[in-house]
Amino acid sequence: MKSDAKRGIWRMVHAERAALVEDLAGLEAGRWATPSLCAGWTVHDVAAHLVDTALTTRIGFVAGLVRARFDFDLQNARGVERRRGASPEETLERLRRVVSRTTTPPASLDTRLVEEVVHGEDIRRAVGLVRSYPQEAVVRALRLQVRTPASFGGAKEAVASVRLTATDADLSIGEGAEVAGPALSLLLAVSGRRVALDDLDGPGVGPLAGTAA
Repeated sequence: MKSDAKRGIWRMVHAERAALVEDLAGLEAGRWATPSLCAGWTVHDVAAHLVDTALTTRIGFVAGLVRARFDFDLQNARGVERRRGASPEETLERLRRVVSRTTTPPASLDTRLVEEVVHGEDIRRAVGLVRSYPQEAVVRALRLQVRTPASFGGAKEAVASVRLTATDADLSIGEGAEVAGPALSLLLAVSGRRVALDDLDGPGVGPLAGTAA
């Protein structure tokens, strides 16, 4: 990837991190315990996960995965435990300090957009916050998710028999029964967030729902 393209992606990632910090700064401490859209994690847990992923390096990711015996869920759980502060204020400060980080695991840089947008919505939808995401960030994240196997956190298998059509972007992916809706809702749905299915229409919604976590 050319350096200009990388800088452009990092600008989007940093903007999403900064926006989430701003939103969380206005959230009452008690609401950090709210269950997020990410199964098993509270808002506080998701924020800690985002701190952990922002600090992840290529070598650190591989070493952590080996220690977790290649169990991604265990690796993520350990990251949350490691980065979760004793209070929401402490975790928020940790998140604020990593806004401009540019380290990443050994994966496509667009995974950073998936992290920030999907987990940003895990938090925001749980506590009633709304953000208008840059279309490019959402589309890039969606394109990556649908070509990434489920074993690596993607949705390649889930969308194998449907066509995703964004109603707010020039985007159509796949072949089969159509699933139409906002790009953000498509991204969330293929990322296993069932709540987003209510935003979608078309004969492919049923098959897609059957594969959602």
